[in-house]
Amino acid sequence: MTERRGYPSDLKDDQWELIEPMLLKWQASRAEGREPVTSLREVVNAVLYVARTGIAWRYLPHDFPPHTTVYGYFKERERERDGTTEEIHDTLRDQLRAKKGRRILPTAAIVDARSVKASPNAPEESQGFDGGKKVKGRKRHIATDTLGLLLVLIVTAAGVQDSADGKQILDTLAAQWPTVTKTWVDAGYNNGVVRHGEDLGIDVEVVARSKEQKGFVVQPVRWRVEQTFGIMSRYKRLHRDYEALPDRSRSMIHWAMVNSMTTRLTASPDRTGQYLRPKPLAQA
Repeated sequence: MTERRGYPSDLKDDQWELIEPMLLKWQASRAEGREPVTSLREVVNAVLYVARTGIAWRYLPHDFPPHTTVYGYFKERERERDGTTEEIHDTLRDQLRAKKGRRILPTAAIVDARSVKASPNAPEESQGFDGGKKVKGRKRHIATDTLGLLLVLIVTAAGVQDSADGKQILDTLAAQWPTVTKTWVDAGYNNGVVRHGEDLGIDVEVVARSKEQKGFVVQPVRWRVEQTFGIMSRYKRLHRDYEALPDRSRSMIHWAMVNSMTTRLTASPDRTGQYLRPKPLAQA
């Protein structure tokens, strides 16, 4: 069989080397002495192709493994099965923090939420209506560090209020990241969230727009969480929530962030990539 032509969404060799050991470990634990017949790298490339292009699984090009095989791997690695995808994500996040000279355990976080429409694949009971955004679907509640890397990700029905789920985000932050003592939120989170943070030992600061500001204005510190949502928007599969279950929505978001972080980890001055600007022309 001839080697297929690469797609822009394919992992480069150095990106694949970052996640290969974790996936091979997972594969060995499932093989039970059988010889694997499917290339894990091709499975990951297929998942990223779906994430980037937004196509349905059954429309995967024929030079990838069968869509049933790819979707089966995707489901099995989600949190409700064995959590491998989240483990890969968290490992890369720690590596990227170290590369940026940050301590592995963050001390500050930024919290926000965004509602997206859901597809007919999503069960009605997993959806809701966001009256503020006039969106029926699901809501993604996230907490990032000050580099914009995901610390907490919760997917709920869109009808869940930011303030209500803000308390759950803070609870998760306090449980998983006891070093976090400072959090920034927007004006959509009420005083109940601030008081809840105080009870957990977290200083919650509301970053609100001034009355003089018109149109879009970058807010101090909070722009990092908007950058994270911006990264998600590059993946057409995330423009809506196409997944049948919230945990599969989380997996697709984690794969998008894995792709983003492998790009950042392998970026070098000699390789212009997603997070690098071209070198300026030398002055005459």
